[in-house]
Amino acid sequence: MATAIYDLKGLNCPLPVLKARKRLAAMRPGGRLWLETTDPLAVIDIPAFCADAGHQLIETAAVTGGHRFLVERGNAA
Repeated sequence: MATAIYDLKGLNCPLPVLKARKRLAAMRPGGRLWLETTDPLAVIDIPAFCADAGHQLIETAAVTGGHRFLVERGNAA
């Protein structure tokens, strides 16, 4: 099964984290989601959100115009 991509490009802090929180809350624990952002603060906000919410940040990649984050939903959310 392919990992879903959540396009958060064009949104600025705090919207990428707020939308990611809502989307991950609707997923089953262990589910994975790619977050795509253009917000430069996402490189700080997404890892902090994952740590606080109990999600695992699997991979981070710089891409043209932004970043991609592979997040695995934790049990606590």
